[in-house]
Amino acid sequence: MDAAEFALWLSPHILTNVERVLAELFKWAQNEIEAYLAAVVAAAEHSGGGVAIDVPRTVSECADYEDNLNLDLATEVGAFIVVSNDTDLLSMSPWRGTPVIGPAAFASKVDAMRRHSRRRHR
Repeated sequence: MDAAEFALWLSPHILTNVERVLAELFKWAQNEIEAYLAAVVAAAEHSGGGVAIDVPRTVSECADYEDNLNLDLATEVGAFIVVSNDTDLLSMSPWRGTPVIGPAAFASKVDAMRRHSRRRHR
């Protein structure tokens, strides 16, 4: 990650869901999960973001309660983009003017931006 390009923000809710998926779906051992979560948090902090604690509950636009928690985080940190694979969130794009895109689309945009930047600086 490059903090000059974007900052990654997480919440306890997101980290709890990642932990649940790694344990239940992928059957990871607890020590592997803890190491992975520590790496994700470190990456977020390195990017200029971090873990937002005590995010105010302000959003209720999505029928899915958990999706509203993610949108609360986006509101709290002033996100310019929301990256998610959740179909309900993707269907809301742009949400309050903020694009909601999938991880592959985000990676593609970052890659294109970096290629463009390298061409300009040759």
